[in-house]
Amino acid sequence: MTIKQLRAFVAVAQTLSFAQAGERLYMSQPALSLSIKALEDGLGGRLFIRTTRAVSLTPEGHALLPLARRLISDWDNVEDELRQRFTLRRGRVSVAAMPSFAGNRLPSMLMHFRERHPAIGITVHDVINEQVIDMVRNRQVELGISFNPGADVSLHFRPLYVDRFVAVVPKTSPLTEKSEVDWEDLSPYPFITLQRPSTVRIMLEESLNLKGQKLNVSMESHQLATIGRMVGSGLGVSVVPALCVEQMQELGAHCVRLVNPVIERPIGILTKADHELSVAAQALADVLIQLNADLS
Repeated sequence: MTIKQLRAFVAVAQTLSFAQAGERLYMSQPALSLSIKALEDGLGGRLFIRTTRAVSLTPEGHALLPLARRLISDWDNVEDELRQRFTLRRGRVSVAAMPSFAGNRLPSMLMHFRERHPAIGITVHDVINEQVIDMVRNRQVELGISFNPGADVSLHFRPLYVDRFVAVVPKTSPLTEKSEVDWEDLSPYPFITLQRPSTVRIMLEESLNLKGQKLNVSMESHQLATIGRMVGSGLGVSVVPALCVEQMQELGAHCVRLVNPVIERPIGILTKADHELSVAAQALADVLIQLNADLS
């Protein structure tokens, strides 16, 4: 049974005329008759009673008619749904992004995307870097925005830019007068950072270990916003990715260039290596790549 055969059957059943049905479908009568015969042969019995003067439905034809109409309607709806998805007039994209990116750089980029594709829905999962990787790996989302996950053949990482970490100090600190600070400058102050298993926390510890130094944590939190508030209140200092600078400043802290050691990590788009993106997800990825290229 094919959709073409069902359309032929419904046209004949509605008009009870092969001539009128052929005109409606732009088919010749021989071609229409062959289509109906193929449908009847496939189903195993007659659907129409044909005489020289009239055409009528058999009981089986009467039973098939509402089912055929419903199947054609469902088929047309599927075609319309997919056409709209392919032309970006319908669809939804799920993206997982680490909080430092989701809360700072992503919103303005999503605004650009919505201006281009207003009919596409967007779901953002604001989760730590490790969860971003897991959600992409398990296909819970199509796109992730994270630090480079390293050697994982199941994932594909497209770098967007390299983020350099900065020091965060209270606005009243004498460190605000410096153009750059190193870890020795920060050591006299209580250090505030994200709790494990945060990737930011791990990167800080690994970078200091390479220099034979240790991260002495006085206070910790799950949220970057909380850290910004704590530093802004004068409770201590911190180090965060540079993409958080605006957020830290809004929370009452001051950011200074960090050296010795310099900590830099690529941030990019994470996808499943063997998974082809939907049209909507690819469109979002293209916007992210273009906008980050413009900012670089």
